[in-house]
Amino acid sequence: MILEQAERFVQDTLGSDRSGHDWWHIYRVRRMALELAALEGADLFVCELAALLHDVADEKLNASKEAGLEKVSSWLKRHLDDPQDEPVILHVMSIISTMSYNGGKNPPVTTLEGKVVQDADRLDAIGAVGIARTFAYGGSKGRSIHEPGRDFSENGYRSEENTTVHHFYDKLLRLKDLMNTEHARRLAENRHRFMEQFLDQFYKEWEALDGRDA
Repeated sequence: MILEQAERFVQDTLGSDRSGHDWWHIYRVRRMALELAALEGADLFVCELAALLHDVADEKLNASKEAGLEKVSSWLKRHLDDPQDEPVILHVMSIISTMSYNGGKNPPVTTLEGKVVQDADRLDAIGAVGIARTFAYGGSKGRSIHEPGRDFSENGYRSEENTTVHHFYDKLLRLKDLMNTEHARRLAENRHRFMEQFLDQFYKEWEALDGRDA
């Protein structure tokens, strides 16, 4: 019952999102989290609930990180009001509050369930879907696609001055080596390779070199 309520809550909250953090992102992360949890022997309920709720708290979609976390915490306390549920609430909140990439500055997640949900979320940030989400997010923020010759690294992670292509180097190409679970690492290898191939083709087309003989 609680999972169905969480699903409706997330659909109501994120249903109109156009930045790549919509319901279908949650749908994929949930499915991947359950797959990884089954393989790793993690708590399926905790993983599924955290996967469903994780982007409700995302600081990119709220006034602040604290405001986002309070939104999720309040919802959990209303729907899991038995004192015996307190450990579940604490666990889910711990996962959600530490799983974000945050420029690589967040401390490592400490539980198996946290590692599973973090891997599921990061897998959805790379590969073909990850590429599509990256450009959707860049467009929602008014970012330019690419500006050759400009070095954006000094502006910091998530700077609005950065281009969408820069985000591949700022984050996405680093995620492969940050996966926690063996199965996620295998999946990440293929998705990472696809991004590299995409960027290689992108630069050729950008300079109109793709029609020339090698």
